[in-house]
Amino acid sequence: MRIFDAHRVLGPVPGDHVPSSDIAGLLAELDHLGVDGAAVTPSDELYGDPARARHRDAGHARLVTVPVILPAVPGAGWPDGPGAVVDAAPALVRACPVRHRFALTGPVALGWWRELAAAGIPLATDAGEVGLDRVRALVTAVPELRVLVLSPGYRCLRELAELLTVHPGVYVETGTLAAAGGVEWLARQAGAHRLVFGTGAPVWDDAGPRFQLDHLRLPDADVELIAAGSFAALRAGETP
Repeated sequence: MRIFDAHRVLGPVPGDHVPSSDIAGLLAELDHLGVDGAAVTPSDELYGDPARARHRDAGHARLVTVPVILPAVPGAGWPDGPGAVVDAAPALVRACPVRHRFALTGPVALGWWRELAAAGIPLATDAGEVGLDRVRALVTAVPELRVLVLSPGYRCLRELAELLTVHPGVYVETGTLAAAGGVEWLARQAGAHRLVFGTGAPVWDDAGPRFQLDHLRLPDADVELIAAGSFAALRAGETP
């Protein structure tokens, strides 16, 4: 079974006592856990000013770089406009509206999301930072945009089920859904094809989600979707 971690941070995490991960260290950790590849967000883009970051591609066949974008008027965001993102054609982009101080559903950002949606570029954003209400507002305003909700808490399973049921372009990362039977319940409610394996490492634990994946009480085909198939469909804009 192919396993792909859809949520990792590459580089030092400021103010936290977690080991900094370079590419060699990350690949060694993936090998240790039996994970084939990962989508990685550079830490300097995530925790710093995206406009001042180095924007380096991870440059390895097993890694997919997820750039952080900041949709704002020219000169206030990164890059200057959505066209630059479309031209770069990343598999996935990430946005942090609270950390980087912009309105997720403001008029400028909505223009960006519409252009990205038209180009088939999905968005990842953190549930703990943004809140599910803002995610709901975003996908209501731009229903064609595919959105991966990162690190949702297991206490919001009912809200997640409703969000997935109403909005077909929404996907949910499973790594922080640690309630016993929570992933299985959500898979039965909305379909395993909407659930994506990810860990959030090194900020979040990666061994626990990896153990959980091996012990899901779901049909093998559903586990394979969660392990890698759902993310592949998300980035390709296809239904697995």
